[in-house]
Amino acid sequence: MWFLRDLQIDSPTAALAVLNEIKVDDCGIEAMLPKMRHLNIRMEGVSCRAANIIKQEMLAVGGDAAVARGTVACSIPATDVVLMGTQKQLRRFAAKITRQPFGLSMLAVSVAKFLENIDKQTRILKTARRDITLGDRTLVMGIVNMTPDSFSDGGRYLATDQAIAHALRLVDEGADILDFGGESSRPGALPVSPEEELARVVPVIEAVAGKVETPLSVDTTKAAVARAAIDAGAEIVNDISSLRFDEQMPAVVAGTGAAVILMHMRGTPVDMQAGDLTYTSLWGEILRFLEERVAAVQKVGIEERRLVVDPGLGFGKSFADNFQILRDLHECRVLGVPVLVGPSRKAFIGRITGGTPAERTEGTVAAVTAAIMNGADIVRVHEVGTMKKAAAVADAIRGRG
Repeated sequence: MWFLRDLQIDSPTAALAVLNEIKVDDCGIEAMLPKMRHLNIRMEGVSCRAANIIKQEMLAVGGDAAVARGTVACSIPATDVVLMGTQKQLRRFAAKITRQPFGLSMLAVSVAKFLENIDKQTRILKTARRDITLGDRTLVMGIVNMTPDSFSDGGRYLATDQAIAHALRLVDEGADILDFGGESSRPGALPVSPEEELARVVPVIEAVAGKVETPLSVDTTKAAVARAAIDAGAEIVNDISSLRFDEQMPAVVAGTGAAVILMHMRGTPVDMQAGDLTYTSLWGEILRFLEERVAAVQKVGIEERRLVVDPGLGFGKSFADNFQILRDLHECRVLGVPVLVGPSRKAFIGRITGGTPAERTEGTVAAVTAAIMNGADIVRVHEVGTMKKAAAVADAIRGRG
């Protein structure tokens, strides 16, 4: 079935670029440009038979649909489609196609769900220990790495007492969530044994949980580590594999009641930045992957209200891809669950600002601000105090907080 994408068209130039990209006829472009001022929903790879009905029914409700040249004559195998209309028109369109063939009855359901998801202003994230309100302001997740080889602060907090002290400092700086990791996920990083990861993570989580009320998250792909961390006081599992690397992880998350962060990544940390990083459709692939993972984990008993998604900045992405993700982050709204972004000190920022990871503060502030302006609910960062201030200003600009 086609995945619906939320296009934010903020200028005639942006509208023209989209119409040219899907090869709309020149006369059609002239007629459609003024119509792209409301909602614009993109679908990829629609059969010509279905696309022709879609265009007909959108015109019937007062909207329109952009399709490629050759669609009417079915001289091409498939076309991308952009639906253009108001929410009222799109709801009428969905009602009209419920009995149509070629997969359009399923499209009707998807359009209705799309409209419901993009209207959500606040959400409740249910963890193993509490309900967290998201949407009123951006939450700042502080990073606590107990690793010798993390790209930014490897080795600084490897000792248990150092990690505990650092976590408590982040809470004093205003961290809304703390994320504890015992295995580096930097490009090229090799995995560590479950025993080593447990020894790094569990004592710190247990100690911090006894001192603060702040929600604690464990950054792991291993079921044994997740279970022990939750027993020690964690209530969120931040899994860069989206519960794919350990077949026991879905059952652990489902059984403990933990919330889970599902991230998009190609490959593994060892090879994710190697080889060809080209995407036929960057957002198309990210959103299809995350939609599939959201559906898959719900089938094993992890409710939607326990889910967060992360598009995976720096995980199998090119330099340009990372900026496109930040610029078009609103596209994640179609999934209907909260969005986390982790730009902190990453290499794509350093490519512009220069300096070591610890010297990328200003660039991280800019990336965090962009993420918030474009729809992030949670930002994952190293420097909590600085980023709390940036988030407060960005929230004020958005009219939140």
